[in-house]
Amino acid sequence: MIMETQEIATAELSKERVIAISSNETRELYQASRFGEIHGEFVYYSLIEGLYLFEKGKITIKYGKKTITPESFIKKAQEIEPTFRVRYLVYKDLRNRGYIVKTALKFGADFRVYERGIKPGEDHAKWIVFAVHESGGFTWHEFSAKNRVAHSTRKKLLLGIVDEEQDVTYYECGWLRP
Repeated sequence: MIMETQEIATAELSKERVIAISSNETRELYQASRFGEIHGEFVYYSLIEGLYLFEKGKITIKYGKKTITPESFIKKAQEIEPTFRVRYLVYKDLRNRGYIVKTALKFGADFRVYERGIKPGEDHAKWIVFAVHESGGFTWHEFSAKNRVAHSTRKKLLLGIVDEEQDVTYYECGWLRP
């Protein structure tokens, strides 16, 4: 019996990104679920995308010449992004539920999320997401600003609240005209 082995792409942790050489494996990941951004001969992943693919066994990640562990990756990522763990838990939960999740820096949010079956470029994201730990919070002014950004970009505001057990609860918020 012949067993097929799946090729795993190798990537490198480089500051705020994970970079891989464009290959059949990385192009398949992009085509299937829009992981990363392809630019010429390279595929650039956010730190969060990189960890997700690393944990799923789709890529290995090197730092310098050594392959690193997910734990050391998380430690390095948290040095760059202090809220990395909370943001990652929300990202991972949404991806595991079948959504395509991309960064939303230009919206001042953590992520933009597409309806199931919709890929970026085919239609616009339905939600912008803010990841928050249950012990954290924000003022009413900050909440209003987040809701206003969502409304002005024709998206719904989704708050991903992470609890102490690392479970995520979502709240969809929107404007209401009485």
